[in-house]
Amino acid sequence: MSEAEAPSIRAVFRHQAARALLGGGTAYFVGNAMQAMAAAWLVVELTGSAFLAALVQTAVFLPMFLFALPAGVLADTTDRRRLMLAALTVQAAVVALLALLLIVGWAGATTLLLLTFVVGCCTALLSPAWNSAVVDVVPRDQLPQAITAVGIGYNGARALGPALAGVVYAQTGAGWVFVFAVAGILVLLWAVRAHPPRPHPPTRLPAERLWGGMLSALRFARHSEVVLAQLVRTAAYSATGSALWALLPVVGQRQLGLGAAGFGLLMACMGGGAVGAGFAIGTLRARLGLERLVALGCVIFAAVMGVAAWSTSHLLVYAALVAGGGAWMSVMSTYNTATQTSAPRWVRARANALHVLCALGSFALGSALWGALSSGIGLSATLTVAAACMTGGILLARPFPLRMSALEEVTQAALSEDLFLAHQPDPEAGPVAVEIGYRVRADEAAEFLDALSLLRGPRRRDGATFWRIYRDLNDPQRYVERFIVTSWADYLHQRSRATVADHDLETRLRAFLAPGEEPQMGHYIAER
Repeated sequence: MSEAEAPSIRAVFRHQAARALLGGGTAYFVGNAMQAMAAAWLVVELTGSAFLAALVQTAVFLPMFLFALPAGVLADTTDRRRLMLAALTVQAAVVALLALLLIVGWAGATTLLLLTFVVGCCTALLSPAWNSAVVDVVPRDQLPQAITAVGIGYNGARALGPALAGVVYAQTGAGWVFVFAVAGILVLLWAVRAHPPRPHPPTRLPAERLWGGMLSALRFARHSEVVLAQLVRTAAYSATGSALWALLPVVGQRQLGLGAAGFGLLMACMGGGAVGAGFAIGTLRARLGLERLVALGCVIFAAVMGVAAWSTSHLLVYAALVAGGGAWMSVMSTYNTATQTSAPRWVRARANALHVLCALGSFALGSALWGALSSGIGLSATLTVAAACMTGGILLARPFPLRMSALEEVTQAALSEDLFLAHQPDPEAGPVAVEIGYRVRADEAAEFLDALSLLRGPRRRDGATFWRIYRDLNDPQRYVERFIVTSWADYLHQRSRATVADHDLETRLRAFLAPGEEPQMGHYIAER
């Protein structure tokens, strides 16, 4: 189904669970945006430091870099409901403590940064489970619309949250902003309790361990060309674009002479532009295609950074930030949709976690870098450098092209046969070596090897740590495919992860075999 034929975003909201989870998530993100705005502005007021103000963004998003992938493994392999409720409960308690400390005047910049970091850790643990829970309740043909709806809710919160925070901050002080943040957390907690995520399908396979699950996700991303390209592009775009987000408090205070309410309006302009783009992004993708849409978004966002760097006109900066928010939403939503539609179900939460890791991890590190650079060369020069880097990032389209995977590339195929072994090894035994012998027609050896080489990516992607083709010196028509997997449990998981496209490729290989021949498989386990 083409983008133009895809269901409207309204179709997502026909699902009750999707409405509840998206509504609760929007309330949650409004609270998070209010908290982040208040923290950044309070640090500027307390210290006057551009570097420390940028570190607020680092404290919010660095936990994504540290914990998003382990959280993705937990979301793929454990009870998502329990994981989400635990993260939300801890976060509500920490934000309530921070609100109390600010109201009584006991919280300084260090306490604010530390507790903001703890809150970011809770968000990191929650995010992959929540995202996968939302997309699980809609059919695959509505997946891009569900991801766009998540982006609209998130960016709508970034528009509404800072504006509300600016008003509350100006009227009552920072502490009451965090009280509102607690309320947003409780709304999502209620939604998760009322509409818990679907349980994972039952399986007889050994459970994945945390470390092994992380390695599986990294192998998948490394050897899936489609996903790797999207993650690299996401990291580059987010790292360069973080300059504007991180330095916006400084732009507001020093360049435009705004107070807390004015800074909230700057953030609201970015968020409002993102929400507007969200409703049009399906049409834009259909008309422009992925690469042209991303290139246009990069150019627009770079121009917005140039305006923020040099203009002192309030109206011009506000208008530019609306355009910047739309560009940010268009590009990041395209990357996120392409990543999640290119991930099979077994690794979907981890794919989302890797997207979050690349987007927000690079955002956090970029925020610190641009903040430090601003202290050295000045605000305007820093944003100009960032704009140039953003424009240069368009060149990544050649080595890392974007596309969305076809259905057969992400649909796991049913296992066609059992392993008939005299003795089943212990799941932790290994490493395991697997050899598959092929005796092919002599005149088609070159074509066979070209086709067989295409299996390298799927084998490595699904769990193999080593893969190679060998020619039999005693029989020039016989070739052996050999790969190694860390343990017997990992090999069983690898077999279960093969897609319909992988099985189609294996069927093509059989067409090259000599008459009457079948692939011969052997399994070997390392002796200790």
